[in-house]
Amino acid sequence: MAREFQRGHKAKISDLTPGTDLYVGVQIAAPGLTFDISCFGLDADEQLSDDRYFIFFNQPKSPEESIQLLGAQFGDTESFRVTLDRIPATIHKLSFTATLDGAGQMSQVGPGYIRIVAGGEEVVRYAFTGSEFTTERAVMLGDFYLKDVWRFAAVGQGFDGGLDALLRNFGGEVAEEEEAPAAPQAAPGFAPPAQATAPPAFAAPPAPAPAPQQPMHAAPTIAAPLTPQAPPAPYGQPGHQPPPPPQPQFGQVPGQGTPPYGQPAPAPYGQPAPAPYGQPAPFGQQPPGAPQGVPQGAPAAGAGLHAALQLYKETPTGQRWTPQNKQLMRVDLTMGGAGVLARQGSMVMYQGKVDFGYKGAGFVGRAVGNATGQEMQLMRCTGRGQVFLAEEGSYLHPIELQGDAICVSAESVLAFDESLQYEVRRVEGHGIPGGALFTMQFQGTGTVIIKTHGTPVVLPVTPTTFADCNAVVAWSAASQVIVSSQVRLRRNAYPGHSGETVNLQFRGAPGNFIVVQPYEV
Repeated sequence: MAREFQRGHKAKISDLTPGTDLYVGVQIAAPGLTFDISCFGLDADEQLSDDRYFIFFNQPKSPEESIQLLGAQFGDTESFRVTLDRIPATIHKLSFTATLDGAGQMSQVGPGYIRIVAGGEEVVRYAFTGSEFTTERAVMLGDFYLKDVWRFAAVGQGFDGGLDALLRNFGGEVAEEEEAPAAPQAAPGFAPPAQATAPPAFAAPPAPAPAPQQPMHAAPTIAAPLTPQAPPAPYGQPGHQPPPPPQPQFGQVPGQGTPPYGQPAPAPYGQPAPAPYGQPAPFGQQPPGAPQGVPQGAPAAGAGLHAALQLYKETPTGQRWTPQNKQLMRVDLTMGGAGVLARQGSMVMYQGKVDFGYKGAGFVGRAVGNATGQEMQLMRCTGRGQVFLAEEGSYLHPIELQGDAICVSAESVLAFDESLQYEVRRVEGHGIPGGALFTMQFQGTGTVIIKTHGTPVVLPVTPTTFADCNAVVAWSAASQVIVSSQVRLRRNAYPGHSGETVNLQFRGAPGNFIVVQPYEV
């Protein structure tokens, strides 16, 4: 059971948990406001004597990685991993702060918190609201401080000024940004950018890539003096050379001459004769991809705005889930009957009459909260229309289940059919941020949309299959997952740092698989 702290409450870390590998989550939000959440590693004089221990979005970890910025996850606006027994002796306090990026004040924030998770369980939470502040633009939320042993204090102290003022308060220096010279404006391109090849889908073959267009003026220019040529001799006079007979085209019978002007050319051997220009071809003889009834030889599309935007038009397929491109997914709620559950904030556009029921802690909160202490913020989409979903430019992949099951990392789930059965699973292990890895298992008939950083790879499970816990996206439900600590050397490892990390080992019968993205925290 998590202990609820009030402002000013303090406790020894050893009284909260015997572990030293801790997960720190911060939740803070306000309509129209943006926040920077940071951690200051201070010395015995509570000064930032070493800039490398100012952990923020532009410096996500300390040299020995005892403090790491993990990003937004599990309902937290920002999260950190703190390994107390690896913090150097020169650091006596870790101060977690939130500052406004832009206009606004802390009195506008809604209910928020800072919490500590150890061994997969929340051990302490300090909650606050905007009513506790006035015109402050920064707030010091909580501190880890060393007094014989490591302790935690709920601070909740407002601070005038933004991140720069807070940095100066701790003895840091704010680098002045120099105004960069204006770059020359590039000439506008009238042609739309080329379409990138879509990543392969896990449940369907990839769509064929569009044929590359031949650039204009691609032929090399020959720079050489031209040799004057003598005029041809008149017909019938000495020196006249008759022109060589034309070479038959591929599929043309040799000796078959060019038709008279205005007459259609005969078809190759075994092929039906083409219809005259402007006349529709008989049914069934239209070229592949051409709509029936369109006159042969008519231009497919004219130049101008509409032609330039043809590459980006909506892609209807008559399916419930349709990828519009590698980063945008459309779901047609008029098909299938059941609703769709998607991450809150993932809707970028919708058409028709669609109802959105936002589900906070009440949705999946009973399952996820009881099993993990985390929340997965979802919304329920129902009605008759089409909803377009995306999140931070991630690659999206539809996986269609036909009675089978798959495990997906909770952070990699974008949306799924409400008809699917789902449950939360927990993979415990020392070294995993928060002490455990939480996944969702989907089973039944329906589609789940997963998101990845970059194009993933699907690998078969063998007795020697290991993967980084942050890079694994999904795996077959029948696979056995075992936490395994391995040692590897990173190219950017600091001197004296082994680069030790936590890997997951997968075991299972032939036919099992894992999905890995080219990305890790």
